[in-house]
Amino acid sequence: MNERDWRVLLLGGASGTGKSRVSYPLARRYRVPIVEVDDLVLAVQRMTTPDQQPLVHYWDTHPDAAGLPVSRVVELQVAVAEALRPALEAVIGNHLETGTPVVIEGDYLLPALAAQDSFAGRPADGRVRAVFLHEPDAGQLVANYRHREPHEGEQHSRAQVSARYGDWLAARAAELGIPVVTARPWATTLRRVCALLDAPDGRTGTRG
Repeated sequence: MNERDWRVLLLGGASGTGKSRVSYPLARRYRVPIVEVDDLVLAVQRMTTPDQQPLVHYWDTHPDAAGLPVSRVVELQVAVAEALRPALEAVIGNHLETGTPVVIEGDYLLPALAAQDSFAGRPADGRVRAVFLHEPDAGQLVANYRHREPHEGEQHSRAQVSARYGDWLAARAAELGIPVVTARPWATTLRRVCALLDAPDGRTGTRG
């Protein structure tokens, strides 16, 4: 089994950047389970109402929101991520308490969350690592969506939002010293992520 110095690995990045492509082989490499943030979102939505958690339900209660200006959609994306932060802190804190390793991946992981010193009262003590994938080219994201969801057609607006949100995530991660890995070339993405994780300090060097 590959050695690791982390208990919880957060793999963040905007939609369409290849997180699933990396997260599953990454989990197999380190022989740990994986949690998708989208599943947590569904659980929170099922157990709450739009009145109780308006931001968590926002995209369902505002089906026309995708037509808003790109900057506004990105602001809402960040706001939803902040609303989900307590749930993510609880999950991370539980894994720190039980000592159970896990890879957590999703669009709603924020660099500020990854940089916390404690989670639900449990000290991180260097046991939480994070990597953010970044694809700045909206045209490439359109192609990614076309390959992944051919029945949805050309998703240009979604790609523009993802590119802008990805730029925001990458900038915030770099400010906090959290590694940012360019999604391409895909053939080496996993290797580059693992190289960062296998380094003595994954916060050293912010671009891969």
